[in-house]
Amino acid sequence: MIGRIAGILIEKHPPRVLVDAQGVGYELEAPMSTFYQLPETGESVTLKVHQGIRDEVPVLYGFLSEGERGLFRALIKVNGVGPKMALAILSGMSAEEFRRCVEQKDIATLNRLPGIGRKIAERLTLEMQDRLDGITASSAGLPGAVGMPTAAVANDPVSEASAALIALGYKQAEAQRLLADLEGETSEVLIRAALQKAVR
Repeated sequence: MIGRIAGILIEKHPPRVLVDAQGVGYELEAPMSTFYQLPETGESVTLKVHQGIRDEVPVLYGFLSEGERGLFRALIKVNGVGPKMALAILSGMSAEEFRRCVEQKDIATLNRLPGIGRKIAERLTLEMQDRLDGITASSAGLPGAVGMPTAAVANDPVSEASAALIALGYKQAEAQRLLADLEGETSEVLIRAALQKAVR
C-alpha cells in the first residue's frame, strides 16, 4: 500500500499530476485544493497518498495535507459516496464550507455540487456529523477537480478548465455556462472561479 510519494513534480494538468520518484513516474488524481498549492514543475514535492481501485486497476489520489486525505477517507465511507464524488466535494468547497453545510444541514448548497442529489446530500449531513471531529477548517483548501480525461487540451486554459469541470461531473453546457464571462490566464484560475460560481 502506497501512503506517501516524494519526488520531482514532472507534470501538472488539472487535476492530474505526475511525480517522478527515483525514476518511477506516479500519476495521481488530486483535488484542486492540493493542485493550487503545488510547486512549479521540476521542483520537489511530497504528497500523502490514498490508494484505491477502479475497474480492477490501482488508482492513486494525492493530497498535500493529512487533513485533506483524512476528509477524503471519511467521505468515501459514506454510503453512495465514491472517490470521484469525494474529490468533487473537496474540489467544490473548502473544508470549512463543508463543515458548515453539515452542521447547518445545508442540503441546497451540497446539491449544487455535481453528482450530489438530495438523498446523498441528506446522507452527508447525517453521517458526517461525527466524522468531522479532528478535521480542521484548514484541512482542505479551495476548489479542485478529478478525473480529467487524458486527451490533450494542453496550452488552452479555457479548454483545459472545461475538460476538468466535465470530468468533475458537470455537463458540457453547464461547464460552458460556468466559464462564460470569466477571465484568467491559467486554467487553475478559471477552474477556481467556476467552482466558486457553481456553489453560490
